[in-house]
Amino acid sequence: MKKNKCIFLDRDGVINKDYVDYVYTIEKFEFLEGVQEALQKFKEAGYLLIVITNQSGIVKGIYKEEDVLNVHNHIQSHTNNALDDIYYAPYHEKWTNSLTRKPNSLMLEKAIAKYNIDPAQSWMIGDKPRDLYPAVKLGMKTGIINYEKIPEATIEGDNLLEIYHKVMREVGE
Repeated sequence: MKKNKCIFLDRDGVINKDYVDYVYTIEKFEFLEGVQEALQKFKEAGYLLIVITNQSGIVKGIYKEEDVLNVHNHIQSHTNNALDDIYYAPYHEKWTNSLTRKPNSLMLEKAIAKYNIDPAQSWMIGDKPRDLYPAVKLGMKTGIINYEKIPEATIEGDNLLEIYHKVMREVGE
């Protein structure tokens, strides 16, 4: 059976503007430049698109799971339902040592199994080193947005559209 290729995406700082006090309402949600175009281009290139995000505000009592789902529905409605799935970890290391929370790899591993994904053909795009650690562990290439060069990053870019173009050059398309 043919394996799928996937672009795994962190949410805050990659898809939308990140705020120190969390993005959990549609009113506060703001797409970053080039995101909608990049998502469509990745889809046209045959990639699955799956969000992998920590949402510790849930366990902290700052917002509810319903708020996260509302934001995710908002993303889908403004990207022509480009995302194939969204995985989120509602935990924080202060309260629990969950293997789903990045920098652990369980969210990625679940998606790889569910969607028959080939890690060697897949990428994890994040805005912090902890986003990339689980992908490196699983044999994926990585991209980092708006962060100084780090050894875990295969490529760097200022936004997701720039990352798209670099991924396409890297894979020879």
